[in-house]
Amino acid sequence: MHKGLRWVAAAGIVLALAGCSANDSGGESAAMPMSADTKQAAPKEGVPNKEATDSKAGSGKAPAPAGQPGIADRKLVRTASLELTAPNVADVISQVRVITQGAAGYTGQESTQEKRASVNVIVPSERLDGVLDQLGKLGKQVRREVTATDVTEQMVDVESRLATQRASVERIRALLARATSVSEIASVESELTSREAELESLQKRRESLAGSVAMSTISLQVKAETVAASEESRSGFLGGLAGGWDAFLTFGGGLLTAIGAMAPFLLVFGVPVAALVWWLRKRRRPAEPAMATASDLPSAPPLD
Repeated sequence: MHKGLRWVAAAGIVLALAGCSANDSGGESAAMPMSADTKQAAPKEGVPNKEATDSKAGSGKAPAPAGQPGIADRKLVRTASLELTAPNVADVISQVRVITQGAAGYTGQESTQEKRASVNVIVPSERLDGVLDQLGKLGKQVRREVTATDVTEQMVDVESRLATQRASVERIRALLARATSVSEIASVESELTSREAELESLQKRRESLAGSVAMSTISLQVKAETVAASEESRSGFLGGLAGGWDAFLTFGGGLLTAIGAMAPFLLVFGVPVAALVWWLRKRRRPAEPAMATASDLPSAPPLD
């Protein structure tokens, strides 16, 4: 009987403790309600925010590596070559000058003949494509090539070396200002001259690179349509035959030129030498018959 009461009392104590814990958890939930917005605003530790990740992925632009310029900051040296055929080569070259001046450019090395011409056109790099389109309309476009060389690393290297060299020159100038003896002044001035020369060389290299980036060169070649047609016809067997005939004429012309160049020397030196040889041979002729007569004498008859 006492044992049964003991078990009933233990069960009542357990139920009372369970009810107290349930009330405590319910009170805590009532005091701190958790909404859906609150749960989304407070993600778990160690888990990345999905919205932040999606926003980075949706931007579409990967950040440039540290210390390297972006695509828009690349330094490119652009050059082009263009080959045209036209009825009148001189008219094309005149129009090329007009187009070049209109694009704030200028013409460089030029070679113009009756049926062919070549000229270098220098224009701002940002106008290269437009100028090429205009030049291509002056005749029949045979070939068009555009190349680009990235010199960004060279520019960055030169700028870095320039900054270092300027600081070095300033330090030497400060040492020169504090020099007292003549030997110190001479030594520091010599070092200053050397470093200033290197600084000037770096500045010229930077200017050269900047000029190559700012201005583009177009190598333009123009041929007359008749010349282009003739060059196209010189293909196959007939073309080889014509080339061989031209080579033969060239060789024959060169041989005749060489003979013509040697003719004066042959007249001046060859004629006296030939006369001397003829005279020497003439002197030797009388001795030969005498020797022949002595050999033709009759031999003595044999003795009995």
